[in-house]
Amino acid sequence: MANISLAQSFQKKLDSLLKENVGEGEAGVAIMIMKNGKILYNDAFGLANIDTHIPLTTQTNFRMASVSKQFTAACIILLENKKKLSYEDNLLKFFPDFNQEVGSKIKVKHLLTHTSGILDYEELIPDNQTKQISDSDVLKFLQNQSKVYFKEGSKFRYSNSGFCLLEQIIEKASGQNFVTFVKANIFEPLEMNNSTIFEANRPLLNRAMGYARNREGKLIFSDQSITSATKGDGCVYTSIEDYAKWYQALLENKLINIVEELKRINHRIEGIKNINYGLGWFNGDGDKGIELYHTGSTCGFSNIVNMVPVKQFLFVCFSNIADNHGIENPIRELLKVEKIDDTTIDFGKALSLTN
Repeated sequence: MANISLAQSFQKKLDSLLKENVGEGEAGVAIMIMKNGKILYNDAFGLANIDTHIPLTTQTNFRMASVSKQFTAACIILLENKKKLSYEDNLLKFFPDFNQEVGSKIKVKHLLTHTSGILDYEELIPDNQTKQISDSDVLKFLQNQSKVYFKEGSKFRYSNSGFCLLEQIIEKASGQNFVTFVKANIFEPLEMNNSTIFEANRPLLNRAMGYARNREGKLIFSDQSITSATKGDGCVYTSIEDYAKWYQALLENKLINIVEELKRINHRIEGIKNINYGLGWFNGDGDKGIELYHTGSTCGFSNIVNMVPVKQFLFVCFSNIADNHGIENPIRELLKVEKIDDTTIDFGKALSLTN
């Protein structure tokens, strides 16, 4: 009875906090918190669509941005486990027309740890480009480049380019369209029925629209950019309830064993204590075991996911407002006060590395 009242007390406090931080008639946030196999909080505040006044719910799909990278990496793990590819394969195996010197040195494992040194495709987009960029466009931008930022494997530099290449590696290794592969091997087996991947000219159902604040602080529609169509680095749409299914699958090693795979593919980030990157996750050894964290920031959306597997702790915060990561701070403070948050690593230091 005491535990029930404590949970109810926490829920009321978080309800109050979120109501204070989400304005009337504005876009908002969806929060999922789990611990020890139990859902402690699962709710949404604000609007999915300001114009039509559609409210956010726990089943509303948000654009994941870079949180999508863990799904791309999971596809690579599935294919590696089936011996359809190797982490040691170089780019030339999949892209024979790639610059020979660059392509012969950069391997799949480098793409998965942001240590390839490959150029940022955003810097190569033509000034007159008006059509949204695709993953195949990224390959075209990169394949003739002889320059890299550094020797492969020597440094960490966050790279959307690398995950766009991974999307095409998945297609070549599996013989399937990327969207088809993700749905058949992740979404459908886990019954993530709301989840999908953005495809041009195909409607996205039950989704939040994206917004940003102008200089006056007013929310304006801001849902797509020229880089919003690349799939490998940021095109998953999911809800907090579907994401909880993904989290549960990771805990139970249903599709992949992420903790064991990170022992194989991981890179200690230079200059930051105890934070690594591998397989779509910032991670580190906390006081209570490995901790996993990632953010997703894009036109109109801000997302945070954090888990501590050994404590079965999950924190999910999805917002359909750009640059809204600050909303995490008061929630985290409440979680600490209530002795719910099992995270001991300051992953906030990694946030600047994704920009």
